[in-house]
Amino acid sequence: MRVWQLLLILSCASCSNTNEDVFIPRKGDILFQDLDSSPLCEAIEKVTPGHKNGKYSHVGIIFDLDNHNLTKANGNHNDYIKVIEAIPNNVKATRLDSFLKRSLDKEGRPKVIVGRLKKKYDHSIEHAINFLRNKIGAKYDRHFLINNNSYYCSELIYEAFLRDSIFDLQPMSFFDPETNDISETWKKYYAELNIQIPENQPGINPGAMSISKKIDIIHYYGIPSGMNK
Repeated sequence: MRVWQLLLILSCASCSNTNEDVFIPRKGDILFQDLDSSPLCEAIEKVTPGHKNGKYSHVGIIFDLDNHNLTKANGNHNDYIKVIEAIPNNVKATRLDSFLKRSLDKEGRPKVIVGRLKKKYDHSIEHAINFLRNKIGAKYDRHFLINNNSYYCSELIYEAFLRDSIFDLQPMSFFDPETNDISETWKKYYAELNIQIPENQPGINPGAMSISKKIDIIHYYGIPSGMNK
């Protein structure tokens, strides 16, 4: 074998082990997260199983990519990507690496999957991102109610894409499927808020959003609880 042929083979082999397998999300990608932060997350996950029966209690969306530094990044691209999310106590921008580290599977990988709007709905993204930028700092909606000038995580994403009807509201249920009664977690939660449980009121949750026919699940950072592999 000639020397130049050997060098070409070695060069190609080394290139195949660099950043070829690194997933870099796009602006508008939606992150569904199995968040293990409180009993409330578990109660949310019980209501509506999501993509491949996975349990999802939180959702955010990629809204900012530092393209200049992304091209220079050597290793962790997630430092230069931001997620917007509604999380106590307000709507905020969070670095992707911080978002991903919140909840890990048994292999130490983020319990997050990525949804991307199907190509025919790409036109919705720019308007949604502009909406989201204007909501940074808005209050978090602890009541989980629509149209009250505050936002819970899935409500924020729903509202961002409302103009093009990407996601649909459905009657909310707070029943525990194992007991066929309203979950004790929700009873205690709404008693502390001193309001009636909004059973059957219109709402939305991350699990329902993850099975929308208008998005494709295009990446798995890790394996959320309950998800069929």
